Amino acid sequence: MSGTQLTVTLSGGGTDDARAVVRVLEGTFGAPDELPADRGATVHTATFDGEGGTGSAGDAGSPGRLSAPVTVTVQGSPEAVRRASDTLTRAFTTRDDGAASGDQEQERQLLLEP
Repeated sequence: MSGTQLTVTLSGGGTDDARAVVRVLEGTFGAPDELPADRGATVHTATFDGEGGTGSAGDAGSPGRLSAPVTVTVQGSPEAVRRASDTLTRAFTTRDDGAASGDQEQERQLLLEP
């Protein structure tokens, strides 16, 4: 996993909620591998491989409103996870549900509230 790769797993809410979260992260990490699309899915995943913008949540525009709480797990290098957490915290009302660290990767779980 490169220093800029980030994997995002989203559960709760619907496809539109997952897309809103992914769009906010685009300003920091660039376009994901693909936007969440399967309306029947209960878990959505997106992978970011690039640098993207300046790291400001404002770069991605207004995230819109979430229809339900969304649990987001971000996994990647400590720097990528920190940047993703900071971006999501600026864009949404969040609750930090904890983190786990490995040798070269970190994982953080956030609850985004509508």
